[in-house]
Amino acid sequence: MRHLLKDTDASVAVMAPVPWFPFTGKIWGSYGKFAEVPRRETRHSVAVEHPRFLVIPKIGMSLTPGFLYRAAKSALEARLKAGEKIDVIDAHYLYPDGVAAAKLGETFGIPVVMTARGSDVTEIGRMPGPRRKILKAIKSAAHTICVSNSLRDELISFGADASKITTLRNGVDAERFKEIRRNETRESWQISGKVALFAGWLIERKRVDIMLDAVAKLDDVTAVIAGEGPLLGDLKAQVERLGIADRTRFLGKLVPEEMPAAFSAADVLVLPSEREGWANVLLESMACGTPVVSRAVAGALDLVTCPEAGLLVDGGDPEAYADAIQRVLASPEDREKTRRYAEKFGWREISLAQKEIFERAIAGFAAPKK
Repeated sequence: MRHLLKDTDASVAVMAPVPWFPFTGKIWGSYGKFAEVPRRETRHSVAVEHPRFLVIPKIGMSLTPGFLYRAAKSALEARLKAGEKIDVIDAHYLYPDGVAAAKLGETFGIPVVMTARGSDVTEIGRMPGPRRKILKAIKSAAHTICVSNSLRDELISFGADASKITTLRNGVDAERFKEIRRNETRESWQISGKVALFAGWLIERKRVDIMLDAVAKLDDVTAVIAGEGPLLGDLKAQVERLGIADRTRFLGKLVPEEMPAAFSAADVLVLPSEREGWANVLLESMACGTPVVSRAVAGALDLVTCPEAGLLVDGGDPEAYADAIQRVLASPEDREKTRRYAEKFGWREISLAQKEIFERAIAGFAAPKK
């Protein structure tokens, strides 16, 4: 969105609903954090509104689009009554957000453009109930964007109209992601040899366990894990079982400003995820000069297409990942070549294409008759 504002003449207001919860404080976990979110704030000079919607844990998945719609409807109605002009609704993640946004568009007579980002298709979209609602929303929306060709193909296989779906990948901010503090960061990690980095949530579908199994087969490689999540304890126990505790570093969750240095310090980024839409970490790593080893899924198939980018692996065999990591490390490409490859995926052309989709949606929209 920031790049859209920078590269076009669009103006933007953000509505980001959060779950309602009555109490603040760490004792309540993530729900306590939701309660602390302000009703309104300004971020990057953009007004952001946070209406509250009801969430029923564990049993409320099918109800969430409706709750989300009701919360956003009240907030949007107030904006329109105040005289605010809204030409298009831009919704990201098809379920529940896109489903709720499509209903908002029908209610207020505003065209909707939705973006599919990954697990909203490859996980939620494979569930019969949510899939029906997603397909109904795609039919209602003016257009749907997918961040990779494989996501578009899967939506079409579900029965979505191919003429209403466009692949428009994410870009990378090459001004922000560039090689910095490589040697300094490696020294802070107390590593002198080769570094294989994982960056992301420590959850089952990311398959960090495969990376650790692979590193255990490579005597001269240290595994660095940047992230937090429910599997942290299991992964630390796995490291002990494998006997690689002395060449494994768990960094915890890094703030965004720390990521360029982490990518820069690595020799290869490893992403064995079972499912991804368009994994931003792949491009961000390359922009910092570090090639990748990724499972051959979704956006990685569109992105890792040459030696300077890295290598793809089919399936989840740790031996195959160990081989790919070893090949990347044994024949390192010039880090500047890897960065130049990433720079081809800049944001400006994405922003211009996104604006064109919005303009077509607005021009071709016929508001429903009251």
